[in-house]
Amino acid sequence: MRRLAILLVLSSMVLGACGGWRDSRANPSNWFGKSRSAPAPVATAENPNPLIPERVGIFNPDKRENYEGTMLREITDVVIERTNSGGIIRVTGMSAQQGQHDVRLVSDNDDEPVDGVLSYTLMAVQPNDQGIGSKSGRTVRVGKFVSSQVLARTDTVRIVAEINVRTTKRR
Repeated sequence: MRRLAILLVLSSMVLGACGGWRDSRANPSNWFGKSRSAPAPVATAENPNPLIPERVGIFNPDKRENYEGTMLREITDVVIERTNSGGIIRVTGMSAQQGQHDVRLVSDNDDEPVDGVLSYTLMAVQPNDQGIGSKSGRTVRVGKFVSSQVLARTDTVRIVAEINVRTTKRR
């Protein structure tokens, strides 16, 4: 009986010491915080559509001239998952109608952080003749790999959609 009591006391002390792992920088879930939603920027006379920057170039497939993608309606979640050589930005979004395909995260600043902010626009090819459909039929998921060198210079990852902008910041 005495051994059992000693064993219980010792095991509770050891398990109690593990509580610091939750707030540790070594914990992968603390790498970036949860994403936050904000309203999209408003158009002005100088910039009629601030969410869609000019894109030119033939070497980056996200910037091909023949990509007919349009901005998706809403972003519901942004998660950054650590890999050995960088991270994967995983975005879940919602389209206004079903039938979307060729979903992409299009870089707003050539895959380089500007003032510590790495910014992307969530786009997809969306047909005009489809119905609204169910929520699960309008949900899209897309991922984009970002190297560890780029993430080292990044404090905030920003994803833009039609009605909201989600950001996640380094803790």
